[in-house]
Amino acid sequence: MGSTCSHLDTIHQVKPHTRGCEECLKLGQSWVHLRLCKECGHVGCCDSSIGKHATKHFHAVKHPVVQSIEPGEDWYWCYVDELMFEL
Repeated sequence: MGSTCSHLDTIHQVKPHTRGCEECLKLGQSWVHLRLCKECGHVGCCDSSIGKHATKHFHAVKHPVVQSIEPGEDWYWCYVDELMFEL
């Protein structure tokens, strides 16, 4: 961590739409970790989860930055820059 994401302007104060992965909840699946889209508030599961819904959300709508919403974690991931960073 130390490089700068070039998509900081897409980060907004958003509230999570759900308390779990939106798609997994609809499908009755479980998830490993949760990621919050910092552009729209979508909650998706990480790539260690079966659905990989956070990444699928990025590919569908091109919102570049997610934040881990796991307790004790305070990092962001930019899909476009392929960069993990903290604010």
